[in-house]
Amino acid sequence: MKAVIVSKFGDPSVLNCTDLKIPKIGAEQVLIRVVATSVNFADIMSRQGRYHSGSKPPFIPGLDAAGIIEETGADVHDLHVGQHVIALLKHGSYSEYVASDENLTFPIPDSVDFETAAACPTVAFTSYKLLADVARVHPGETVLIHAAAGGIGTTAVQLARLFGADKVIGTVGSDRKKPIAEQAGADAVINYQTEDFASEVNRLTGGKGADVILDSLSGEIAEKSLTCLALYGRLVNFGSAGGDTGRFKTTDLHSSCRAVLGFSLGTTIRNRPDLLTDAAKQLSAFLKDGRLKMKIGRHYPLKEAAKAQEWMESRQSTGKILLDVAD
Repeated sequence: MKAVIVSKFGDPSVLNCTDLKIPKIGAEQVLIRVVATSVNFADIMSRQGRYHSGSKPPFIPGLDAAGIIEETGADVHDLHVGQHVIALLKHGSYSEYVASDENLTFPIPDSVDFETAAACPTVAFTSYKLLADVARVHPGETVLIHAAAGGIGTTAVQLARLFGADKVIGTVGSDRKKPIAEQAGADAVINYQTEDFASEVNRLTGGKGADVILDSLSGEIAEKSLTCLALYGRLVNFGSAGGDTGRFKTTDLHSSCRAVLGFSLGTTIRNRPDLLTDAAKQLSAFLKDGRLKMKIGRHYPLKEAAKAQEWMESRQSTGKILLDVAD
């Protein structure tokens, strides 16, 4: 099979497309012929050796896939050959075949095409867990979403609406990205590079601030977010795309009844996959009836994975970047 490997830690040039053997599956696994996979920022961090649970080279990057089951393990009972599925993986989706654990493989409705399915797993599961289970967003609340034009951002904007948020505010890194977040359903979009986003959020909320803030940037953005977080608000960090570490004072939290929380989909996949079952059911329903629409920015063939990652690293990308695996 064709697969992309990280030969050593480094820039995109360390990604090489090569021929490997089709993986063997265990008793509780299925073999999936991959139709498409997505590019995630965690893939870049893994390639650079900065991901908190990344593999050592050589390895196949990639955290999710959409495809067709070709084989099932002896102890697999709820999935069958020929079924269309999405899968959450510890690594390895930049390839024509993947071995996936049964409890991390989820059927997709027949009405959902593989392009939509491939764009879904990492960003939709992450967004769902952030809003529904970590931040526990309530109807009528205000939600602020940083990097709102990206894959998670455009998905989280839609889910915040579905969960009853009264106002959804997004931030982006350039004016060019504002329409993307607006099209996803954001009420207001702020360029955090040229505008004081915290002051603008406070103005838009009448001085109250946002009840929930989703932050994948960390650093100064995370610290400044606390100045526009409402009483009893929840700031959820789920990444450090900005590169720096945010710092908070305990005095910023207890008297205001605010909370700073963290979430990692990768950690949950490895340690508590059972926590993803409900998300899978709800997301399947949202995709089937069209309430959730995946925003796709660009497609690349598998052999051009390096170009796909370069585009993501350029900070110009919007929506999801997909790798088309099947011809």
